[in-house]
Amino acid sequence: MGWFFALLAAIIALLLTRSWRWFYIAGATAKRDLTALWAYGKLLRYTKRRERLNNTVADVFEENVQAHPDKFAVISDTQRWTFRQVNEHANRVANVLQAQGYQKGNVVGLLLENRAEYVATWLGLSKIGIITPLINTNLRGPSLLHSITVAHCNALIYGEDFVEAVADITKDLPADLALFQFNNENNNTQSDAIKQAKNLNTLLTAASVAKPGKTQMGHHDKLVYIYTSGTTGLPKAAVISHSRYLFIAAGIHYTMGFKEDDTFYTPLPLYHTAGGIMCMGQAVVFGSTVAIRKKFSATNYFADCAKFNATIGQYIGEMARYILATKPSEYDRAHRVRLMFGNGLRPQIWPQFVERFNIAKVGEFYGATEGNANIMNHDNTVGAIGFVSRILPKVYPISIIRADPDTGEPIRNKDGLCELCEPNEPGVFIGKIVKGNPSREFLGYVDAKASAKKIVKDVFKHGDMAFLSGDLLVADEKGYLYFKDRTGDTFRWKGENVSTSEVEAQVSNVAGYKDTVVYGVTIPHTEGRAGMAAIYDPQRELDLDVFAVNLAKVLPAYARPQILRLLTKVDLTGTFKLRKVDLQKEGYDPNVVKDELYYQTSKGRYEQLTPSIYEQLQRNEIRF
Repeated sequence: MGWFFALLAAIIALLLTRSWRWFYIAGATAKRDLTALWAYGKLLRYTKRRERLNNTVADVFEENVQAHPDKFAVISDTQRWTFRQVNEHANRVANVLQAQGYQKGNVVGLLLENRAEYVATWLGLSKIGIITPLINTNLRGPSLLHSITVAHCNALIYGEDFVEAVADITKDLPADLALFQFNNENNNTQSDAIKQAKNLNTLLTAASVAKPGKTQMGHHDKLVYIYTSGTTGLPKAAVISHSRYLFIAAGIHYTMGFKEDDTFYTPLPLYHTAGGIMCMGQAVVFGSTVAIRKKFSATNYFADCAKFNATIGQYIGEMARYILATKPSEYDRAHRVRLMFGNGLRPQIWPQFVERFNIAKVGEFYGATEGNANIMNHDNTVGAIGFVSRILPKVYPISIIRADPDTGEPIRNKDGLCELCEPNEPGVFIGKIVKGNPSREFLGYVDAKASAKKIVKDVFKHGDMAFLSGDLLVADEKGYLYFKDRTGDTFRWKGENVSTSEVEAQVSNVAGYKDTVVYGVTIPHTEGRAGMAAIYDPQRELDLDVFAVNLAKVLPAYARPQILRLLTKVDLTGTFKLRKVDLQKEGYDPNVVKDELYYQTSKGRYEQLTPSIYEQLQRNEIRF
């Protein structure tokens, strides 16, 4: 019986040392971890094969064209384009730009609404080695100008819907920047507002649909730039290579169990990673059909899903809330959607959402366009944005480290190294950088200085490096990860990252260079934080009607402050900076704040925020 007593002693020792918890957690999470490991293995095999073949995104797309040329690739209310049509338009774009003298390494910006030509345009440019910055269509004025110049664009292709936006900055554009105007539905009329622009439609009509002349391209060459506001400053251009595009599209494909015969529905803009790579990549890389919409509509979301026979839908957190807020419809359950995936579905509305719309599975993901710390929740755990394995933590080396919640600076131990957070302890999320590994590479931004700010060195040993997300996350005992907040001054509103330093500069300019501080405040029943601007205006000189009109010219809707506070005095720090923390803590309650407060109405005007209005905001009777 010696073995029995030995086993009993071991069990008692485990119980006394709490090591038994490891076995419990291993048992509880084994299925989750092994499922993810199997998907990760398929992803690595796929990316290694594409690397070995030195494939570009266009190479992979052309395989799908050959496999099913007459299958629909991109559909919408007004368009139904087959893989053959997308490829022929891409070839026309490539041949036009090649004939104009553009070649590998040139940069041609794209400012276009959601339509089939969008993906066909950047695909075509990639065939001759041109890098395409995908410009946010909400940008105006200085931020639009910055997005064009920071990417060192040689040319810009813009849609007819953006003639006014481009005309407003034409005088400030580099003299050698060529402009090409694309008109919807082959409308060949040219606007007089931008006389130097070439009519792209006319050039495309005369161009060949044959594959352009061979350009030596590589798997790791740059493909597109996708803009992100990051933690500070104006939009930064994040580098997306061919290998990175394939990795992102394939990563979510295998992890979420997508199928090639799925039809995807996305009303997200195609200039974002979520809509442009994660969703549209299923058509480009895997030959699925993607249904798009020019602009998101909550009331039409599931009606569109039914109309397009979508089996998978995409969302962002605000979208899910807007859809749930609509009146009951005949389409609530009359659709074929088996899975929805996206970013930011709040745990408070998750159960109600899946119950009302009969969604069998939700795939929540988290990640930064430029980063390598990307995670996914593939097992329907409510509220989780992903997980870190407690059994095999080194397979996918992501971590939560102790850091200052205000600055995001890692807190180091006596050896100068970072420390892991304990379960349920908030910290900054990081991803280990391993050069040459597609899942661990950090390509950064076009701006090398901006890239350097996102790297932390000497993490767990001297000499190692990691991508610093700038986000505060928390992991529970089983390794499920939950989003807590953003460090620093950047906050998220309407699905966009808002940089307070950029908004402060524009608000101050429009307000006649008055002292301004911008910060995010929480409004009940909304996702993220709304922008609030405190402006020093003791003499009450600011004309709010003129202010609102002029602000709309220089800031996209999501970046405009929703609430204003007109300060009668300012509190400066020792370094003569406005004290933001105190203002943020005071919030926008007129019963607490003695300064005048205003809120932005649905018509874009600023009206006084009275105690009565404040109570309506708290009850969600006034919505932003």
